[in-house]
Amino acid sequence: MHRVLVVDDEPQILRALVISLKARQYEVDTAPDGATALRLAHERHPDAVILDLGLPDMDGTEVIARLRDWTRMPILVLSARHTSDEKVQALDAGADDYVTKPFGMDELLARLRAAVRRAEPAAAEEDTVIHTADFTVDLAARKIQREGRDIRLTPTEWHLLEVLIRHSGRLVSQKQLLQEVWGPAYGTETNYLRVYMAQLRRKLEADPAHPRHFVTEPGMGYRFER
Repeated sequence: MHRVLVVDDEPQILRALVISLKARQYEVDTAPDGATALRLAHERHPDAVILDLGLPDMDGTEVIARLRDWTRMPILVLSARHTSDEKVQALDAGADDYVTKPFGMDELLARLRAAVRRAEPAAAEEDTVIHTADFTVDLAARKIQREGRDIRLTPTEWHLLEVLIRHSGRLVSQKQLLQEVWGPAYGTETNYLRVYMAQLRRKLEADPAHPRHFVTEPGMGYRFER
């Protein structure tokens, strides 16, 4: 079941979309403004976003740009703006598709299905089970085992681990980690990273004082090594 975040300040459109999406077995979150949309996107990690550009607190292109700082989830723009320049601006900001109001529900849902399908192959190609000398991570089942025992992680620890694994062997900057795990408003709170990296090392490293899997690059970021 896929989760969709619908962002629109028109209650009638929100209600119609929620009814249609739920009837097709989507889980749905709604937001009437940009700030709520950004918060819910971080908290709920939807599989796609349907976004109106004319929001009361910020332009929808700003929402797109801020989402693109930390996520590749499909974004479908749903807007009354018809000019080519406005469509180009939204697509250049990072939108995946653009549907103008008034719209046909069947067409919108078909475009949503296509966007979600396009996003899925990359995830399917990733290793879902990661083996190291000290522990095993099953990304699909969200389980970790070390020495035959299940290791429990907090949601934040798990999210941090996922980001590092997704970039296995590569440096992930402090800013990127903060924005992917805590949200686009974060970027300088490096003390968060120190605390949570220490917790991951205590739970997963054989020798937390001399980590072999969660490596610090001083002043730059962190790297996951198998």
